[in-house]
Amino acid sequence: MDGLFAGIEQLALVRGLKASFVAYPVINALHIMSIGALLTSVWLMDLRILGAFRSLPQAAFVALLRRTALSAFGGALVTGSLLFSVRASEYAAMPIFLAKMALIVLAGANFLVFVRRAGEEPAGGVATVLAVLSLVLWTSVLFAGRFIGFLN
Repeated sequence: MDGLFAGIEQLALVRGLKASFVAYPVINALHIMSIGALLTSVWLMDLRILGAFRSLPQAAFVALLRRTALSAFGGALVTGSLLFSVRASEYAAMPIFLAKMALIVLAGANFLVFVRRAGEEPAGGVATVLAVLSLVLWTSVLFAGRFIGFLN
């Protein structure tokens, strides 16, 4: 595996990213923006499912925020992959990075369960549990990501 990560770090795109004075900070800023949009849309969606913003129709509100969250997740995935590529060997060996990746997988699985169950039951019950779990998981992803920069 070490060879794979070392190879990623030697790709022409990655070497260019490392050498650029502007590219890495721009990608980092875009990653932060994507995470902000993702977490904001997830929090608003989950809070609506939990009963907040009752004046807004839940189905339309959640559908809009779901599209926003998916777009933001795509942006975070692309920019995060680029950020990872610069120090792939180092990040892949960090327990906090691995924890972040595991949390993202769990949050994604939680989302898939929610989408699969959407329309099967009214608010409450399983939807409430999934919304609370989503809030905890995505917030944990944020904290794990912030710790990466401080635990290396």
